[in-house]
Amino acid sequence: MVTTLLISIAIISLISVFLALLMVIADATIGNYGTVKISINDGTKELEVKGGQPLLKALNQEGVFIPSACGGRGSCGMCKVRVVQGGGEYLPTELPWISEEEKKKQIRLSCQFKVKSDVAIVIPEELFSVREYKTVVEKIRDLTHDIKEITLRLKEPDQISPKAGQYVQFMVPEYELTDESVYRAYSIASPPGDSSRVELEIRLVPNGICTTYVHKHLKEGDEVTINGPYGDFYLRDTERNIIFIAGGSGMAPIKSMLLDMEKKGITRKASYFFGARSKRDLFLLDEMRELEKKMPNFTFIPALSEPQPEDNWEGEVGLITDVVRRMTTEGNNSEAYLCGSPGMINACINVLNELGVLPENIFYDKFS
Repeated sequence: MVTTLLISIAIISLISVFLALLMVIADATIGNYGTVKISINDGTKELEVKGGQPLLKALNQEGVFIPSACGGRGSCGMCKVRVVQGGGEYLPTELPWISEEEKKKQIRLSCQFKVKSDVAIVIPEELFSVREYKTVVEKIRDLTHDIKEITLRLKEPDQISPKAGQYVQFMVPEYELTDESVYRAYSIASPPGDSSRVELEIRLVPNGICTTYVHKHLKEGDEVTINGPYGDFYLRDTERNIIFIAGGSGMAPIKSMLLDMEKKGITRKASYFFGARSKRDLFLLDEMRELEKKMPNFTFIPALSEPQPEDNWEGEVGLITDVVRRMTTEGNNSEAYLCGSPGMINACINVLNELGVLPENIFYDKFS
């Protein structure tokens, strides 16, 4: 009986080794796609890259940066490009993010689509102006128990020109949570006027690759690589009233917009609803109150959903959607800017629609 069992284990082990060897051989032969060509925007730019890798990674390595909030994990749906030649069949990992209308336009998720043969793609022209920047960590400041403010001073190039509300991608080097460098997207909190620095607000997410690195490993004086700026989340030039809504590190782009408004002397009526769980989750209150003094048509409205007895909170209480609903009176003459989790943003959109804010006047960044 024991001899039979040992023989069976040996046979299974040999089969496993044989299958592993076949996989190695297959990866080295069948999986070796050689060099492939990527034609961008009717040949405006031609690249030769190693075949078999995701299109997002191949483009990044050649200095063409496609926006991606999740760093290529296929969980944000932002890195879409149009593949007009050599696309092939859609992968199951792409389909949750691609609508039927987008299929007709040959839109693909570049982090999932692998370049195995020559392809032709179309991307927005403005992505050609996205740059990679070498920076140094100038300052790290605790804003709350789980949010850090990171100030990066640009080294090469030493100037950046974002619009207030846009974001950059932060490169995390290899460390214990990742065996390769990865990118994560973070909104710029600093105003565009300070073109030599980029300020980020990064909340700690348990086991998050970038947030863990920032909160537990990053130090002042460290060098950091970023690229950008990206995004169409910026203040529109209209006369409508403004409704800002954010929670947590969603403060970053709203703060940038407000500082930019103050500097430019924009006097439009603006209300900023900021949602937090308890008082320890609030931050930059003094800065917001100072802006209220400088901008007479601006009102800051923090609200706590679960205030604690020790908070002695006398401000607004409830979900931020409830506070927005009861304090907004001119929705049909307003536009809204939202930044936060997908769940919060979806709930806010429903309330804003109820209040008369038109869908085309609601702008947002969803960062999960």
